[in-house]
Amino acid sequence: MATDRFDLPEPVFVLVGGDRVATYEITPDGGNAASADVVFCHGTPWSAQVWAQAARHLSSGHRVYLWDMPGYGRSARGSDVRTDLHTQMRRLALLLDHWELEQPFVVAHDIGGAVALGAHLLHGHDYRSLFLWDVVTLEPWGSEFFRLVADNTDVFAALPSALHAALVSEYIAGASHQQLDRDTVATLTEPWISDEGQPAFYRQIAELRTEHTRPIVDALPRVRCSTAIGWGEQDPWITVEQAFRLQQSLPGEPSVLTLPGVGHLSPLESPALVQQALDAWAASA
Repeated sequence: MATDRFDLPEPVFVLVGGDRVATYEITPDGGNAASADVVFCHGTPWSAQVWAQAARHLSSGHRVYLWDMPGYGRSARGSDVRTDLHTQMRRLALLLDHWELEQPFVVAHDIGGAVALGAHLLHGHDYRSLFLWDVVTLEPWGSEFFRLVADNTDVFAALPSALHAALVSEYIAGASHQQLDRDTVATLTEPWISDEGQPAFYRQIAELRTEHTRPIVDALPRVRCSTAIGWGEQDPWITVEQAFRLQQSLPGEPSVLTLPGVGHLSPLESPALVQQALDAWAASA
């Protein structure tokens, strides 16, 4: 079943900076982790579900943590919840303190990459190693649709619910190069089609700005941990060329893994290859 790939334990809700955050912890059988803890960070318009398969895979030897950023998934999504990148970076730093994690492995996708880099470079959290997958950092980022919505948020937020649902479904399906099955698209779309979800979808797009990633880009040469980069060769949102630009910007010229025939959703389009890459990365780090 497609929904099996999204299977996570029931969340533990914690207050982070005054906002309700859904967090998930998966421990190895017997409770003993053989190696460092792993933290997964998702992007937009996704949630921790995108990393569920990889998280369960790594949990055989690691204690694994995931979270839904406020504005996404099962975390708070009200009109008073800020979803800009600066706020999400600070939340991740606070959450790492809450979890009492010292130098975890961190795996990040899409804007989760900017959030993880920001918690490290701007808020002082150290990682053992960082694996960046199709990340939002260098410019340009954001699809043409993303930029159109950001410039016309009020218009899109007023769409009839049926049109909104069709639009979001098509947008999510368009992130992949390999066609996602209907159940997967429906699962990823579901959080955004409720009365609360529709305005939240457009609100989070409007609050994501390129100026919030520029301080991170300036600080990339000061990354203090080993890094690795993964990218879908047919990513329609952020071209694979950015993987190699990012490689040149980071210390030590980290390895770059490109996945042929894969779009922006590597963890779902090619889960086996992503899991193999994570195994090799964690072992080497």
